[in-house]
Amino acid sequence: MRLNALLASVVIAGIFVLSGGSLQAQVAPAAKVGGLPIAISVGISDYNLDYGPGRRMQGAVIRAGWSLFHGLGIDGNARTLFINTPPGVSRMQQSTFLGGVYYETPAFWRIRPFVRMGGGIGLIEFPSRNPLYTRDTYAVYAPSGGLEYPITHKLFVRAEYEYQFWKQYHGSNDLTPQGGTLGVTYYPSGRHLRPHSLN
Repeated sequence: MRLNALLASVVIAGIFVLSGGSLQAQVAPAAKVGGLPIAISVGISDYNLDYGPGRRMQGAVIRAGWSLFHGLGIDGNARTLFINTPPGVSRMQQSTFLGGVYYETPAFWRIRPFVRMGGGIGLIEFPSRNPLYTRDTYAVYAPSGGLEYPITHKLFVRAEYEYQFWKQYHGSNDLTPQGGTLGVTYYPSGRHLRPHSLN
């Protein structure tokens, strides 16, 4: 089953990320010695495709982020929705490759909310009467928001909701897929919950 294969892939990726943590040198906060406060996230997404009524698909996302200062940071992610092609649709896959800017508020009750604005490229495969035209790319921008909650000082649960705008999809209207992602974020140098920590 494709869902089991995806879950196995996410678990393996998580184990790889976690095992790599022991190989990382200790990184101090950027404000002190110019270290790199980075984050690596993996997750499973469930999206409304905006392609026919009530059609949803699932997939996977991987993200890398870099905290700059005072809650601001930059990141990039790659997401693909490829599981559970809707009945009546011969082929469908939506993938996005987005870079973004995010802002995290100070933590409260161990929860760290964030908002994000991303933009980049979307690739869609779709059913078509023309066998030579079954995929296309579009400019995409996507606001989102969510939160992280610590499991350990290096591993956080991450939940996010995103609303995408695929510009001028087959005409003047935008395609607007939207959905949620649940996953984990790993901070190789660890992370403390004091307000706007850089490590």
